[in-house]
Amino acid sequence: MAGDETSTDFGFERVRLEEKQDRVNEVFRSVAKRYDLMNDLMSGGLHRAWKSAFVSTLRPSRTRPFRLLDVAGGTGDIAFRTLEAGGPDTKVTVLDINEAMLGVGRERAGQRYGSRIDFVAGNAEALPMPPETFDAYTIAFGIRNVPRIEHALAEAHRVLKVGGRFLCLEFSHVDVPGLDKLYEAYSFRVIPRLGSLVAGDKESYQYLVESIRRFPTAGAFARMIEEAGFGHVTHRPLSGGICAIHSGWKLA
Repeated sequence: MAGDETSTDFGFERVRLEEKQDRVNEVFRSVAKRYDLMNDLMSGGLHRAWKSAFVSTLRPSRTRPFRLLDVAGGTGDIAFRTLEAGGPDTKVTVLDINEAMLGVGRERAGQRYGSRIDFVAGNAEALPMPPETFDAYTIAFGIRNVPRIEHALAEAHRVLKVGGRFLCLEFSHVDVPGLDKLYEAYSFRVIPRLGSLVAGDKESYQYLVESIRRFPTAGAFARMIEEAGFGHVTHRPLSGGICAIHSGWKLA
């Protein structure tokens, strides 16, 4: 992210750090009730397969206690998949800064998982959890909306146990000739119009596609993960680089 320490990107705009969080909150308040629709429009319906691949990479234990912190996961997509894949001692804390998104997640969870899941309002840059609490930390399609990504990565490292894993699923940069131009056209010409027609909200979808373009390349983001103290950092592109799974381990 280019710029001084008091400003950051909001799509293609430069805004004050404190302003970005407020504006991101408003975007997700707007789309919360239609979050699955938003993801379908943004990914052409592929987000379900990507999330399944993400949780397969996580591999929650079926035989021992496993604690996951899922950040920016308000609607519960990653949490529910993890609980289904893990054993009876798998527990997930879903953290999101947006109460509207958490409300959707609580409603969707109902009583299915009992005490195995809890929903917490909080900021990825200042997690309300003690150090070395979790076996894994996930964030799916959320880190590009954080004003200070380096702070969120440092917090992820802090709350993970030694040997714990950081996993991030995020839109990336298409690296397949032909597909890159097609996806660019779909993103900027089609998605905002669909958002306007289907959800009555062109501006939120315009921000979301712009935020993807402003996010670092997979290699640059991998370096940020390493700088936060993680080891064995890797990234795996999905669907020609439309998104990527980033992985790192807390080794000490």
